[in-house]
This record gives sequence, structure tokens and C-alpha cells, in this order.
Amino acid sequence: MSRVLFVFVDGVGLGDDDATINPFVAARLPVLETLLDGERPLRRVAGAATPPGNASADAPSPDRPVGGDSRDQAPSRLVALDASLGVPGTPQSGTGQSSLLTGENTVERFGRHYGPWVPTSLRPLVRDHSVLRRAVDAGLRVAFANAYPELLLERVRAGENGRRLGPLRAGPPLAALGAGLLTRHAEDLRQGRAVASEIVNDGWRQRLGRTELPVVTPSEAGHNLAAIAARNDLTLFAHYTTDYVGHRGSFHEAVKVLEGFDAFLGGVLEDLPDDVLLLIASDHGNIEDVRVEHTQNPAFGLVCGGARDAEEPIRGLHSLMDVAGVVMEVLGAGK
Repeated sequence: MSRVLFVFVDGVGLGDDDATINPFVAARLPVLETLLDGERPLRRVAGAATPPGNASADAPSPDRPVGGDSRDQAPSRLVALDASLGVPGTPQSGTGQSSLLTGENTVERFGRHYGPWVPTSLRPLVRDHSVLRRAVDAGLRVAFANAYPELLLERVRAGENGRRLGPLRAGPPLAALGAGLLTRHAEDLRQGRAVASEIVNDGWRQRLGRTELPVVTPSEAGHNLAAIAARNDLTLFAHYTTDYVGHRGSFHEAVKVLEGFDAFLGGVLEDLPDDVLLLIASDHGNIEDVRVEHTQNPAFGLVCGGARDAEEPIRGLHSLMDVAGVVMEVLGAGK
């Protein structure tokens, strides 16, 4: 079976082919275009966020390869992930990330879409039943690649359910806490053994005053992430800047962030071992339409690489709830 590098990108949907509102159309994205045979990550390319039989006739089925093919590796696929999960309203980060990481319909369970943080009532579920915890319990080598300041762990000790948790109320670090994987900090970032959530280290250097940390390019950060993934069966990395920029509504800034992510992805793919499946998934739409904040577009999903035996599990990707189970299946650890 394949190993998995799971890259979570916050607030990225599949929108329309409109250069006036969608920065994906205007940005220079050579890596994504190569993976998608010259296409951009748009809704029409992936098809509707429904099972294949219900996809629109003029769009590729979510089960049909979009990118190039090789004898040993599965081809790339752009997947439209249903983020609404049968509940009216606009998808949000807290419930979306919870569904993504646990495979449960946490929107229905909570009663509505909710964000930005994981709601208090869902935190035990994310902490104790995430894909990270399940992989650890299955005896697999698992890593959470993000670096977090050591100070945040003191807030955890001070009261896990309080406001002092700050950014640790987001889904990925909560899941990492529950799996015992929130272990990478400033020194790991300095040594290239971790990656900042912003990809580059500018936030740590400028806002936290950690000027001893190296300046890294997106591509260099991608190489660092690939090296972490090469040592583990499952690696999770979480990137939030796409959602932050989507909320600000700056087209120019959104283009810049997407181009940085594309360069980061290029660095990852240059070094990623052939048996590692790269799975990128988001929790809801946002950055793909600068006129609004969160959208009701399907969430972005992309899979590439990995062994041929990963193809069948990937066919089960249709919504946020499918991601955790597909990851476990690709790892050969059940659903």
C-alpha cells in the first residue's frame, strides 16, 4: 500500500473560470497546470461534488484521471469535495475541519455549519478519533509537520477548553494533540524538521521575533515537508493563509498566495518518494471568489502519486467525510 502526505489547505474551493473574481485563473501555477494537463483547478475540471453517476455531462467524472499517467504510479485527480454535507448554510472551518479529520458528519451532529474554531462539543471527537489518532493506534509512523510555538502548549496545560487555546482550537492541531504529535517547535523549524503553517518562516521571524530562524522559500519548505513525509507512513501539514487572504478580499494578495503554494507544491513533488500519495484537501470555499468570504462551492481536492493500489480507494472521494477513511484505506489500515 501507499504512504500518505495529507496537505490541508484552509478555505479553498473550486470556482468558475472567471479571471475577474477567481485568482486561480490569473495566477501563474505551473505545477498545478502540469498535474492537471494544462488545466486550472476549477469546478468544471473536477465535475460536480457528487458521485460519478451524477456528474455533469460536459465535465470529467471525479473518478477519471486528469493528470498524466505512468506505469507504476496512479495519475493525478482533481476532486470536488462536497462541503455542505446535507445541511443548509455556508460551510465553515470548525465543522468542516472536524468532518475532514474524523470522517463524521459533524455539521449534522452539531446542527449547523460553525467556525472558525472547532466547537467545544466536537473537540473530544477530533482529539480522540481523528485520522491521526487512528493511524497511531494502528501502529503506523505518523507525523504532524507543522511547527507551533512552545508557549501554546502552556495554554493547553492551563485549560484545554478555554479561550487560552488560541489557534490550537483549529482542527489539525487539536487532532495532533490527541495523537501526541504536537511536538515540533522553533528548533525543528530552524533545522528544517518542521514547516511553518504559512510555509515560509516570515511570520515567526517578524511577529514572534524569532530572527534566528532561516529565511526559506516556498520551494525549500516543500523539500523539508517531503523529507518529513519520506520518514513516515502518514504526514499531515496544515496551511491556513489561503483562508486568511480570502477573508481580506484582495485579488492581488490572493494571486500571490496561490503562486507561493504552487511553488511549495513543486518543492514537495521534487523530493516526494514514489510510494507516497499526496492528498490535498480543503474544508470549504473562499479564496476562489474574491467578491465574498466563504462560498458554497465544492471544496478543493487533489490526489497525485502513490502506488497503483491507491486508485481504488481514491474513487471513494466525494465529500469531506470521505477523506479520513480513504487515507486509512490507502495506508492499509482499514477505514
